[in-house]
Amino acid sequence: MQEDFLLESYDYFLPKELIANYPATPRESAKLMVYDRKKDEIFHTDFYHIFDFIPQKALVVLNDTKVIKARIYGHKPSGGSLEFLYHREIGQDSYLVQIKGRVKENLRVVFADGYESIIKELREDGYRVVSFFHKDVLLDLKGVLDMLEKIGHTPLPPYIKRVDEKLDLSEYQSVFAKNLGAVAAPTASLHFSDVALERLKTEFSHCFLTLHIGAGTFNAVEAKDIRHHHIHTERLTIPLESMEKIDNAKSILCIGTTALRSVEYYARLKNINKKEDLYAQCDIFLHPGNSVSRVNHLLTNFHLPKSSLIMLVSSMVGVKKCRELYEIAIANQYRFYSYGDGMLIL
Repeated sequence: MQEDFLLESYDYFLPKELIANYPATPRESAKLMVYDRKKDEIFHTDFYHIFDFIPQKALVVLNDTKVIKARIYGHKPSGGSLEFLYHREIGQDSYLVQIKGRVKENLRVVFADGYESIIKELREDGYRVVSFFHKDVLLDLKGVLDMLEKIGHTPLPPYIKRVDEKLDLSEYQSVFAKNLGAVAAPTASLHFSDVALERLKTEFSHCFLTLHIGAGTFNAVEAKDIRHHHIHTERLTIPLESMEKIDNAKSILCIGTTALRSVEYYARLKNINKKEDLYAQCDIFLHPGNSVSRVNHLLTNFHLPKSSLIMLVSSMVGVKKCRELYEIAIANQYRFYSYGDGMLIL
């Protein structure tokens, strides 16, 4: 099998001490590796200097999704504790969740402040379908989101081995987060402070879209031939104004893999109505056999081994170069994953 499609090509060893358990403070103090593909040059800097490298004429695309307080803790009537991770609505009064702890269909789960849940279905893929109640009144989507806001916790990724803290409410959220619906943050966006955002908006052409990131973003690819992997889907909205800017842009820089996936998905759609906002389920899987074709530049964090996101990066720079860049990042003590440092690919 060609190296580009072999799962093992996307594996690497990361020392545990390089997993960032807390964000850089201030945000711009995070390290930034800049890789210029045309010159095959690497620069080591920090986010205070990112504007020295962003191409002046590029359209900057940002994902303004907002993270839900999606983790809630409950218990069975018998007393056994359970942990729910809310994903999304899948039908009227039905919601998709992951549950830590053994459950069975029709089990009633008790949460704080009079909230409860009924397990409706145990799916073969490991997800559970549930309904939520407050004092025996069935909750609609608004009611569920209100519940999460009241009793939920920040859904830190599984590789951050600590409980969520007060700081995560603001730090695991971009300063331009607007539309509630994600269960994971668009992590490249976390490097921008309010001051940096204002500078970006003043000096660069930019636009926003919304891709609600699901927990599937953390899933490792398991197919030995990565082309057989079935990518997770995520809800996408691109406003008409943003579509027009993307259509007319000669050069595009995406802030994060989620913004890039969104633009690449949109660019490949046919026969769409360009007189109204786009609503879609984004299911594009980018890898060296299905490479990035519309986006020119990417700001991204360093991703998990064997993940679809490291395959996306490889689709831009090549498998061997991606491994080399990650090795350089490790050698230079860059911090990895959601709260880690970043890389700008030019």
